[in-house]
Amino acid sequence: MGMIDTALALVFGDGRNVVRDTVEVFRANAEKTAGRDATAREQAMVQFGAEFAVPRKGRFDRFMDGLNRLPRPALALGTLGLFIAAMVDPVWFASR
Repeated sequence: MGMIDTALALVFGDGRNVVRDTVEVFRANAEKTAGRDATAREQAMVQFGAEFAVPRKGRFDRFMDGLNRLPRPALALGTLGLFIAAMVDPVWFASR
């Protein structure tokens, strides 16, 4: 048994796994990678939670937020209206 133990100790190391250590040089440890990924996701969620944790707004702030959302749809609908006006009466559209 002494010779077999010596050969196994040479291949697998004394109390450690040389094969695993060698493979980890070329391929990442899946369990440790999953742990690092989970930690990164948890930290990202904490950061997002802190970013979007805003206090309740008053009436004026909510009104202004709603008012600031109007220009883009108004411009889009106005452009569509101009397209329709150009198709309905091209002479009127050209004179404008």
